[in-house]
Amino acid sequence: MKAVTGVIRKGQKYYIGECLEIDVVTQGKTIDEALSNLKEAVALYFEGAPTPSIATQEPPLLVTIGVEEYASP
Repeated sequence: MKAVTGVIRKGQKYYIGECLEIDVVTQGKTIDEALSNLKEAVALYFEGAPTPSIATQEPPLLVTIGVEEYASP
C-alpha cells in the first residue's frame, strides 16, 4: 500500500485539506470534516482509474518558518 501526504490548514472560513502528491483539494467546517473529506476525495481520485505512478520516496519534511511582518513602504 502506498501513502500520500495530506495537509490540513485553516482558511478564512473553513479548513482546507490538500494532498501534496496528487491534485486533490477539499474543505470542511472542522479539522475532522476536512480530513474525512480529503480521505474520500483521495479514494475517489483512485477509484476506477489505473493507478498513477506515485514516486516512492521518503515522506516530505514539513516545517513552519516564521517570518517578520512586512514593513509598510
